Amino acid sequence: MTNHEHEGVVQEATERLRETVDEIKPKLRGWLHAVTVPLAFFAFIVMLVISDDILVRIGVAIFMVSAMMLFGVSAVYHRGTWSDRVKGFWKRFDHANIFLLIAGSYTPFSLLLLTPAHATIMLSLVWGGALLGVLFKIFWIGAPRWLYVPLYLLLGWAAVIYFPEFVDNASTAVIVLLVTGGVLYSIGAVVYGFKWPNPSPTYFGFHEIFHAFTIAAFIVHYIGVSLLAYQQH
Repeated sequence: MTNHEHEGVVQEATERLRETVDEIKPKLRGWLHAVTVPLAFFAFIVMLVISDDILVRIGVAIFMVSAMMLFGVSAVYHRGTWSDRVKGFWKRFDHANIFLLIAGSYTPFSLLLLTPAHATIMLSLVWGGALLGVLFKIFWIGAPRWLYVPLYLLLGWAAVIYFPEFVDNASTAVIVLLVTGGVLYSIGAVVYGFKWPNPSPTYFGFHEIFHAFTIAAFIVHYIGVSLLAYQQH
């Protein structure tokens, strides 16, 4: 065996070992999102009850459906044991939902805080970006994290384009909640991208921390949207 062939064998064995390690899921993988699904559904009903404006209900529905899709698909994907083909499907669905949740989170804030013209531009931008992100994940599921995590962050902070208008038309509490949610999502994305910290790979690893930040960010944005919905009365 030549040195080149030996290096190839070592590289292949290393890659298989890395894939095997990645397959070993912490015992709590997926449970955080699984528990969140019914709670999010209940929260969705509550918000619809307090909303009596059609525009508010549209924004709320898009926001909450995108969130429940993300948490539900994530729970199914991470809790199940799937064949390679089925796993590939759920993985694509799971990763694509992140782009959809980003756009879904923008929807109620944009509809209720921006002028119709600016809301149209903002939502066209984020939903167009989300669609491109979905296609990106469908056709290149093996893309490196250093490439697609920054895309999540870039789309997530597109609000800076109209941030002064958001500030002018929202209460201080809503703006604080909007920004705080974005920061929490960003921290979670960084944890996911660097796979650190990874406190307990057996029970609660870096991925669980990432999921915890997504839930915290969703709750913060939910409170912000609830305040907006209530203020429309």
